[in-house]
Amino acid sequence: MPILVSGVLVALLTACAGAQETRSGGTLSPHVGSVLRAIRAADSGQLAVSEEDGRFLRVLVATRGARSVLEIGAASGYSAIWLGLGARETGGRVVAIEYDAQRAKDARDNVRKAGLADVVRVVSGDAFAEIPKLQGAFDLVFLDAWKPDYKKFFDLVFPRLDLGGVFVAHNVVNKKHEMEPFLRTVTAHPRLFTTIVSPSDEGMSVSYKTR
Repeated sequence: MPILVSGVLVALLTACAGAQETRSGGTLSPHVGSVLRAIRAADSGQLAVSEEDGRFLRVLVATRGARSVLEIGAASGYSAIWLGLGARETGGRVVAIEYDAQRAKDARDNVRKAGLADVVRVVSGDAFAEIPKLQGAFDLVFLDAWKPDYKKFFDLVFPRLDLGGVFVAHNVVNKKHEMEPFLRTVTAHPRLFTTIVSPSDEGMSVSYKTR
Protein backbone atom coordinates (compact mmCIF):
# COMPACT_ATOMS: atom_id res chain seq x y z
CA MET A 1 0.00 0.00 0.00
CA PRO A 2 1.44 3.43 -0.92
CA ILE A 3 2.16 5.59 2.13
CA LEU A 4 1.77 9.35 2.44
CA VAL A 5 5.00 10.62 3.98
CA SER A 6 4.61 14.39 3.74
CA GLY A 7 5.13 16.79 6.62
CA VAL A 8 1.37 17.23 6.71
CA LEU A 9 0.91 13.61 7.72
CA VAL A 10 3.59 13.88 10.39
CA ALA A 11 1.65 16.76 11.91
CA LEU A 12 -1.57 14.80 11.67
CA LEU A 13 -0.20 11.72 13.34
CA THR A 14 1.28 13.87 16.08
CA ALA A 15 -2.15 15.42 16.59
CA CYS A 16 -3.74 11.97 16.77
CA ALA A 17 -1.22 10.80 19.31
CA GLY A 18 -2.06 13.78 21.46
CA ALA A 19 -5.81 13.68 20.95
CA GLN A 20 -6.47 12.03 24.30
CA GLU A 21 -4.55 14.78 26.09
CA THR A 22 -6.66 17.52 24.53
CA ARG A 23 -10.11 15.95 24.66
CA SER A 24 -11.45 18.56 27.07
CA GLY A 25 -8.98 21.35 26.39
CA GLY A 26 -7.00 22.66 23.48
CA THR A 27 -8.49 25.55 21.53
CA LEU A 28 -12.06 24.25 21.45
CA SER A 29 -14.35 26.85 23.00
CA PRO A 30 -16.77 25.74 25.74
CA HIS A 31 -19.71 26.81 23.56
CA VAL A 32 -18.67 24.73 20.55
CA GLY A 33 -17.81 21.86 22.86
CA SER A 34 -21.32 21.92 24.29
CA VAL A 35 -22.84 21.83 20.80
CA LEU A 36 -20.68 18.87 19.85
CA ARG A 37 -21.57 17.00 23.03
CA ALA A 38 -25.27 17.62 22.42
CA ILE A 39 -25.03 16.18 18.90
CA ARG A 40 -23.36 13.03 20.16
CA ALA A 41 -25.88 12.65 23.00
CA ALA A 42 -28.71 12.72 20.45
CA ASP A 43 -26.90 10.45 17.98
CA SER A 44 -28.85 7.23 18.60
CA GLY A 45 -27.86 5.87 15.20
CA GLN A 46 -24.16 6.45 15.90
CA LEU A 47 -23.74 8.32 12.62
CA ALA A 48 -21.28 10.92 13.91
CA VAL A 49 -17.54 10.36 13.73
CA SER A 50 -15.65 9.97 17.00
CA GLU A 51 -14.18 13.01 18.75
CA GLU A 52 -10.70 11.75 17.87
CA ASP A 53 -11.65 11.56 14.19
CA GLY A 54 -13.22 15.02 14.37
CA ARG A 55 -10.05 16.52 15.81
CA PHE A 56 -8.05 14.78 13.09
CA LEU A 57 -10.25 16.36 10.41
CA ARG A 58 -9.81 19.80 11.91
CA VAL A 59 -6.03 19.46 11.95
CA LEU A 60 -6.04 18.04 8.41
CA VAL A 61 -7.97 21.01 7.02
CA ALA A 62 -5.74 23.50 8.82
CA THR A 63 -2.39 21.88 7.97
CA ARG A 64 -3.39 21.36 4.35
CA GLY A 65 -4.46 25.00 4.17
CA ALA A 66 -7.67 23.79 2.58
CA ARG A 67 -9.97 26.51 1.31
CA SER A 68 -12.53 24.49 -0.64
CA VAL A 69 -13.76 21.54 1.45
CA LEU A 70 -16.47 19.09 0.43
CA GLU A 71 -18.16 16.73 2.88
CA ILE A 72 -20.28 13.89 1.50
CA GLY A 73 -22.58 12.60 4.22
CA ALA A 74 -23.02 15.25 6.91
CA ALA A 75 -25.46 13.42 9.23
CA SER A 76 -26.35 15.95 11.98
CA GLY A 77 -23.33 18.17 11.44
CA TYR A 78 -20.79 16.82 13.93
CA SER A 79 -17.96 16.35 11.45
CA ALA A 80 -19.01 19.46 9.51
CA ILE A 81 -18.35 21.51 12.63
CA TRP A 82 -14.86 20.04 13.02
CA LEU A 83 -14.15 20.67 9.33
CA GLY A 84 -15.51 24.19 9.71
CA LEU A 85 -13.23 24.89 12.66
CA GLY A 86 -10.28 23.99 10.47
CA ALA A 87 -11.61 26.02 7.55
CA ARG A 88 -12.01 29.08 9.75
CA GLU A 89 -8.24 28.94 10.34
CA THR A 90 -7.53 28.87 6.59
CA GLY A 91 -10.16 31.33 5.42
CA GLY A 92 -11.83 28.45 3.61
CA ARG A 93 -15.38 27.22 3.16
CA VAL A 94 -17.07 23.85 3.63
CA VAL A 95 -19.98 22.45 1.64
CA ALA A 96 -21.58 19.55 3.53
CA ILE A 97 -24.14 17.42 1.67
CA GLU A 98 -26.67 15.26 3.52
CA TYR A 99 -29.20 12.98 1.82
CA ASP A 100 -31.73 12.81 4.66
CA ALA A 101 -33.78 16.02 4.84
CA GLN A 102 -34.30 15.96 8.62
CA ARG A 103 -30.65 15.28 9.33
CA ALA A 104 -29.69 18.07 6.92
CA LYS A 105 -31.95 20.46 8.86
CA ASP A 106 -30.39 19.31 12.13
CA ALA A 107 -26.90 19.77 10.65
CA ARG A 108 -27.75 23.28 9.51
CA ASP A 109 -29.12 24.15 12.95
CA ASN A 110 -26.09 22.68 14.73
CA VAL A 111 -23.63 24.50 12.48
CA ARG A 112 -25.47 27.73 13.25
CA LYS A 113 -25.42 27.03 17.00
CA ALA A 114 -21.67 26.46 16.76
CA GLY A 115 -21.23 29.87 15.14
CA LEU A 116 -20.00 28.46 11.84
CA ALA A 117 -22.84 29.33 9.46
CA ASP A 118 -20.52 31.74 7.65
CA VAL A 119 -18.03 28.93 7.02
CA VAL A 120 -20.14 25.78 6.52
CA ARG A 121 -23.01 25.49 4.03
CA VAL A 122 -25.24 22.44 4.45
CA VAL A 123 -26.93 21.15 1.30
CA SER A 124 -29.90 18.80 1.54
CA GLY A 125 -30.13 16.25 -1.26
CA ASP A 126 -28.56 13.38 -3.16
CA ALA A 127 -24.82 14.03 -3.38
CA PHE A 128 -24.63 12.41 -6.81
CA ALA A 129 -27.02 15.11 -8.04
CA GLU A 130 -25.74 17.99 -5.92
CA ILE A 131 -21.99 17.71 -6.48
CA PRO A 132 -22.18 18.49 -10.23
CA LYS A 133 -24.00 21.72 -9.32
CA LEU A 134 -21.07 22.97 -7.25
CA GLN A 135 -18.57 25.31 -8.85
CA GLY A 136 -14.81 24.91 -8.94
CA ALA A 137 -12.38 22.34 -7.61
CA PHE A 138 -11.88 20.93 -4.10
CA ASP A 139 -8.66 20.74 -2.14
CA LEU A 140 -10.07 18.45 0.55
CA VAL A 141 -12.92 15.94 0.40
CA PHE A 142 -14.31 13.99 3.34
CA LEU A 143 -16.49 10.99 2.48
CA ASP A 144 -18.72 9.39 5.11
CA ALA A 145 -21.80 8.20 3.25
CA TRP A 146 -23.27 4.86 2.09
CA LYS A 147 -20.24 2.58 2.11
CA PRO A 148 -20.93 0.52 -1.05
CA ASP A 149 -21.06 3.82 -2.99
CA TYR A 150 -17.56 4.94 -2.01
CA LYS A 151 -16.02 3.98 -5.34
CA LYS A 152 -18.74 5.84 -7.25
CA PHE A 153 -18.25 8.94 -5.16
CA PHE A 154 -14.48 8.77 -5.66
CA ASP A 155 -14.90 8.46 -9.43
CA LEU A 156 -17.22 11.48 -9.44
CA VAL A 157 -15.04 13.73 -7.32
CA PHE A 158 -11.45 12.78 -8.20
CA PRO A 159 -11.35 14.77 -11.48
CA ARG A 160 -12.25 17.87 -9.46
CA LEU A 161 -9.69 17.30 -6.70
CA ASP A 162 -6.87 19.84 -6.98
CA LEU A 163 -3.28 18.75 -7.44
CA GLY A 164 -2.04 18.31 -3.88
CA GLY A 165 -5.61 17.82 -2.72
CA VAL A 166 -6.58 15.26 -0.10
CA PHE A 167 -9.40 12.69 -0.28
CA VAL A 168 -10.38 11.26 3.11
CA ALA A 169 -12.79 8.37 3.61
CA HIS A 170 -14.27 7.22 6.91
CA ASN A 171 -14.91 3.72 8.34
CA VAL A 172 -12.23 2.05 6.23
CA VAL A 173 -11.21 -0.22 9.12
CA ASN A 174 -14.43 -1.20 10.87
CA LYS A 175 -16.45 -1.42 7.62
CA LYS A 176 -13.65 -2.38 5.25
CA HIS A 177 -15.62 -5.25 3.70
CA GLU A 178 -18.32 -2.84 2.48
CA MET A 179 -15.95 -0.74 0.37
CA GLU A 180 -13.36 -3.09 -1.09
CA PRO A 181 -13.58 -1.66 -4.66
CA PHE A 182 -12.87 1.80 -3.30
CA LEU A 183 -9.93 0.68 -1.19
CA ARG A 184 -8.41 -1.25 -4.09
CA THR A 185 -8.67 1.87 -6.22
CA VAL A 186 -7.11 4.38 -3.84
CA THR A 187 -4.28 2.11 -2.71
CA ALA A 188 -3.22 1.28 -6.26
CA HIS A 189 -4.01 4.56 -8.01
CA PRO A 190 -1.01 5.93 -9.95
CA ARG A 191 -1.86 9.52 -9.06
CA LEU A 192 -2.28 9.04 -5.32
CA PHE A 193 -0.27 8.40 -2.19
CA THR A 194 -2.57 6.69 0.31
CA THR A 195 -2.32 5.62 3.91
CA ILE A 196 -4.76 4.33 6.54
CA VAL A 197 -4.86 6.07 9.92
CA SER A 198 -6.90 5.17 12.99
CA PRO A 199 -7.46 8.08 15.36
CA SER A 200 -10.31 5.83 16.57
CA ASP A 201 -11.12 2.22 15.75
CA GLU A 202 -13.20 3.23 12.71
CA GLY A 203 -10.24 4.19 10.53
CA MET A 204 -9.77 6.68 7.71
CA SER A 205 -7.96 6.49 4.41
CA VAL A 206 -6.00 9.62 3.50
CA SER A 207 -5.13 9.95 -0.19
CA TYR A 208 -2.91 12.73 -1.52
CA LYS A 209 -3.20 13.66 -5.23
CA THR A 210 0.32 13.83 -6.61
CA ARG A 211 -0.32 14.59 -10.29
